[in-house]
Amino acid sequence: MVIAGLVLAGIAALVHVFIFYLESIAWTGERARSVFGISSPQAAEATKDLAFNQGFYNLFLAVAVLVGIVLFSLGHPIAGATLVFTGAGSMVAASLVLLLSSRDKAAAALKQGVIPALGVIALAVGLVI
Repeated sequence: MVIAGLVLAGIAALVHVFIFYLESIAWTGERARSVFGISSPQAAEATKDLAFNQGFYNLFLAVAVLVGIVLFSLGHPIAGATLVFTGAGSMVAASLVLLLSSRDKAAAALKQGVIPALGVIALAVGLVI
């Protein structure tokens, strides 16, 4: 279960790196506008600074998880698991905030939160048994 938890958390980290790319690098492009439902290039330009900052939050969560996986793999399970739980747990918490604050974004919240939630659960179960 530990390996499954780390793999799921790693996948969630990669998803969040992609979200970082969309928000911080490609925000005004057609693909990012489509993914986030931004109606026009002008609307994207108006929110570019906010998206840039938000993208870095996603990147930092991903980095925490990835560093945690590396530390765990190198024989530092306490530090590694702590970082994985912190990063992936924050991803889950952010997805819950999105779900509860914007019901119309439930699909995005689920994409953002289900995989890290499964990773946290699997890692926790694996560490207990």
